[in-house]
Amino acid sequence: MEIVVNTRLLIKDKLEGIGWFTFETLKRITQNHPDDHFVFLFDRDFDEEFLFADNITPIILSPPARHPFLFYWWFEFSVASFLNKFKPDLFISPDGYLSLRSNCKQLAVIHDLNFEHYPNDVSFLVRKYYRYFFPKFARKATRIATVSEYSKNDIHQQYGITPSLIDVVFNGCNAKFTPVEEEIKLATKKQYTYGCDYFVFVGALHPRKNISRLFQAFDSFKTKQKSNVKLVIVGEKYYWTSEIKMTYLKMKHKEDVLFTGRLSQVELRKVIASALALTYVPYFEGFGIPILEAFNCDVPVITSNATSMPEVAGDAALLVDPFSVDSIEKAMSSIFSSQLLRNELILKGRKRKLNFDWDKTANALWESVMKTIHS
Repeated sequence: MEIVVNTRLLIKDKLEGIGWFTFETLKRITQNHPDDHFVFLFDRDFDEEFLFADNITPIILSPPARHPFLFYWWFEFSVASFLNKFKPDLFISPDGYLSLRSNCKQLAVIHDLNFEHYPNDVSFLVRKYYRYFFPKFARKATRIATVSEYSKNDIHQQYGITPSLIDVVFNGCNAKFTPVEEEIKLATKKQYTYGCDYFVFVGALHPRKNISRLFQAFDSFKTKQKSNVKLVIVGEKYYWTSEIKMTYLKMKHKEDVLFTGRLSQVELRKVIASALALTYVPYFEGFGIPILEAFNCDVPVITSNATSMPEVAGDAALLVDPFSVDSIEKAMSSIFSSQLLRNELILKGRKRKLNFDWDKTANALWESVMKTIHS
């Protein structure tokens, strides 16, 4: 079979959630199916590490697609021209963007529809592009894959797509995320938090990640508990909005909030594994990979009771109302105050993590590929 894949989010040292999904699934799929030929479409120079097997041909199509106008040009002209000439058996798009001007079968991986529910969380042009084109992408797709039952139901309800045409392909967790020895925990705390215990958040500082309420909850926790516990924020300030900034500046204990920026996987594993707990409380999420990373590192999890997160966390996390600062603070206080609770959550996390791994993800995505090709 000839399969073309949109790999524009495979950028060295800059993989985010969808980028990691693309990396982990394609690495396994291409290696597991050596008799099939894969064409990877990049929008810029690529790193050789993304050519996972000999059955991959990389193609660079211009222009680099990082703006709504360029999204349109890349998919509707550059990609469309290639697909219409090459005539592959399938076009896979791990970020959900399709080519409306192409006639081949297309499989879209639509991770979530946050922009439909919280349109003001994205910039004006991006919002306009997403809300205009994604309904068209969903209807254009031969099949759709998504990362949670929540998102499957959301795509069905928002766009009227028949549920039988939507496959759930859960995310996994990189095998490098494992517990660390006490010596590494002490060294990590010394490096990042002056030797103090800490809660950790991981993710891009996007409004839907609910950083403002996390700051408020941590401020309240510090006032009530009077401890030396810190809050470590891991992620880029791409979406450092005025609201997030003002909330931070108003904090009484802002000196106890420490920003690391983006970390390598080696460092991220140490920072998560050495934390008191992961505090990951978005008000909207298609999946929530940091939850799995914490489970794999034997770290308790505080996460939201909204959208897909209860589906991922099960009974292995403290679920909070993401719109309630008090709910988040109480969970932080409970984790801080009870070693018994922390141990209980760690044990449950060890069981829960067995439901998710990238091998299962890749196999499920390949099943979706087969359904699409033979539909």
